[in-house]
Amino acid sequence: MKKIFLILISYILFTFNTYLQSSENNKQFKIGLLAPFSGEYSQLGQSMLFSLQLALEEIGDKRIIIVPRDSGINDKSKLNNSIKEIIDENVKVIIGPIVREDLKEVYKYKGITFISPSNIKPGIQNNVISMGVSLESQLKTIKKFIDREKKTKTVILYPENIYSDLIEEKLNKLNIKPYKILKYSPDPKILTGEIEKLTSYSQRKRNLENRKKILEKKDDFSSKKELELLEQKYTLGNVNFDSIIIIDFGNSLKSVLASLVFTDVNPDKVLFTTVNQWFDKSIFYENSVKTLYYPSINLKNFEKFNKKYFDNFKRNPNEISILIYDALGLAYYVWKKNSEIKSTKDFIIKGKIKGKIGSFSFDQGEIIQSLDMYKIENKKFKKL
Repeated sequence: MKKIFLILISYILFTFNTYLQSSENNKQFKIGLLAPFSGEYSQLGQSMLFSLQLALEEIGDKRIIIVPRDSGINDKSKLNNSIKEIIDENVKVIIGPIVREDLKEVYKYKGITFISPSNIKPGIQNNVISMGVSLESQLKTIKKFIDREKKTKTVILYPENIYSDLIEEKLNKLNIKPYKILKYSPDPKILTGEIEKLTSYSQRKRNLENRKKILEKKDDFSSKKELELLEQKYTLGNVNFDSIIIIDFGNSLKSVLASLVFTDVNPDKVLFTTVNQWFDKSIFYENSVKTLYYPSINLKNFEKFNKKYFDNFKRNPNEISILIYDALGLAYYVWKKNSEIKSTKDFIIKGKIKGKIGSFSFDQGEIIQSLDMYKIENKKFKKL
């Protein structure tokens, strides 16, 4: 009788555990997507959705359900309606939104965790996790590189715009004390004058003219040879700094580089660095600077992702796409680990996490990325 009872209990426990396991295996992980599917940024929204499709394919767990909705861009009414629609689908985690103003709007949804590709303030703030490549991680990587190259007189340049305060905040936090700082005008005409002043261009040009006048009065071979060499120069004398950090992007960055070369700053003597440019090949065709250094994510992963994306969708991804891919991977990892996601606290993970962008970690609520330094030379990106 006792033996039969033990067998019965064992059977009940086995059946109960099997039921729990089956129930757990059938549990769905619903995750929302807020993306601009309409308007002028609709292609960006489509790119975000395609990235999630690639991530779903690689994860291979059919329990993941994506609930996409149109967020628009800076459209509060559309954004809030879409969030409410997603929440009605019993979703607790949402990827997006992508712009700064929209992020402020989602703080009021206390029970929902938002994962954004924004890099304005990467890390955990209230109910938002921002996964963008942080300026802090970039500046740390650049500073380490400049120190390794034994440069001691660094000039930091950045434009005067809505992000100036954020840049200054990060520079102060990291205790970066440059030799000089130039907050320049976004107007290219004004910018050139500011760069000329920074580089003492007028004085160095006068130095050249004065030296040429002296040599023109001489008739010896060495003077003639020196004069011949000076005819190929624009200025005489070096600038009083040995390295540059330009915190800018796109055409504005190219304008700064062109102005520095115009004022005869020699890249062989001055280290030119900038922030993450996402392996933008248009820089290859800028004749302004021969060599440029910047920190970025893992190049091999980036190229593999871009190829897979193109092979599947016959178009190139947006830079945000790879971050969206990693956002789903991170959310899935936390959900699988905890069997649910209650709040952003579940995302405070010890140690490094590997994603397509490379490895990253959480430090007191902030995301710190492990970035590599790259050199742009001879129309190639070279990892240092």
